[in-house]
Amino acid sequence: MDTKALANMFAQTEDSSLATPGMNRATIFFLIATVVGLSCGVASFIFGHEAIYNNTREVPWGMLISTYAFWAITSTGLCIYAAISHLFGGTRMAIVSNRMVWMSIICIMGAFATIGVEIASPHRMIIYNILSPNPTSNIWWMGTLYGMAVGCMIVEFFGIVTGMARIAVILGTAGAIAEVLANSCLGGVFATLPGRPYWYGGQLPIYFLTAAFLCGACATILFNWMAYKIRGNQMDEPVKKAMTSAGKAMCMVLILYSVATFWRLIMYYVGGAELGRIAAGALINGPLAINFWVMEVTIGLIIPLLLLVLSRLQNVGMMAFAGLLVLIGQFVARYDLIVAGLLVPSNLGWDNAPTYLDYVPSIFEFGVIIGSISVVLFGFLLGERVFGKVFTQKEH
Repeated sequence: MDTKALANMFAQTEDSSLATPGMNRATIFFLIATVVGLSCGVASFIFGHEAIYNNTREVPWGMLISTYAFWAITSTGLCIYAAISHLFGGTRMAIVSNRMVWMSIICIMGAFATIGVEIASPHRMIIYNILSPNPTSNIWWMGTLYGMAVGCMIVEFFGIVTGMARIAVILGTAGAIAEVLANSCLGGVFATLPGRPYWYGGQLPIYFLTAAFLCGACATILFNWMAYKIRGNQMDEPVKKAMTSAGKAMCMVLILYSVATFWRLIMYYVGGAELGRIAAGALINGPLAINFWVMEVTIGLIIPLLLLVLSRLQNVGMMAFAGLLVLIGQFVARYDLIVAGLLVPSNLGWDNAPTYLDYVPSIFEFGVIIGSISVVLFGFLLGERVFGKVFTQKEH
């Protein structure tokens, strides 16, 4: 495809109604926030990760790993719903599936931006993932599968823009399968560490997949509501029906996720490993109790469920607010999961080790988080401006 044809293609997909000074300022703002936020992570390559981040030998993972997991899980959920909608085009959510594909790509880019400044040598991951593959490693499979998923989704989106539906459906399905497997391997990274009883076991891969369905439904409602808000338009009836379907999925998975969270904790008090029980105690009445009870349970589970009931799945604004609260709760939940598994010393009971180690994210870590959020918001605004007509097309 030559330059002229490419320019014509973008001219046919761009939404000129968003070419306003306000939208331009917002887009530039999030681009600057992306650069400034991720520069906090780039500083770690100059001054050393140990000087920039508050991770230690005892607590080697922290907020950046949890943020990576959050964006990767959200991307998986969006990709799954989009693939189902494209594969079975009669679904109500099919009309918003193109936007889900784009935002799935953007969310995984937010994840890659975070992990890229968290690990000390990201270039080695890219080089040796190919030159020295390790099929026995969950991390190798996770990186490989997420890379495959991104490639499939990018080509899928290109097929959507250019009208090559068959390619879009095939690669969208392949991308969704790769995302599900990658999400499973992400859970397996933690679930296969016997030295960390709070993570060890077969639950986390399924738990992460449940979280993907939850975050995907929430993100679908939130991003579509935002898309109509920035345009100042009333939501079309077919899109409202799609939001109702997404709301039903969110409500159902919210209940399932709540039950799964309850049983994940209660199992440690009915014969689980002692270190796992102490880690669970960090959430129930320990250093992470406020995070758990206020952010995870109250803001992330109970209030959204009440809002969905009150909205009767008809008030899209209320459903979008519920989705935002769930995403905030899920962000904190990923942080609590990672940190709770590391706060309990593996040598507890020896050498006067404390019951819980200390970990507080540094200001640079918070800067990277702001950068990753800005990546997603910048990608959202850019997509709405450049591919707006693709997202608002009435025929699937």
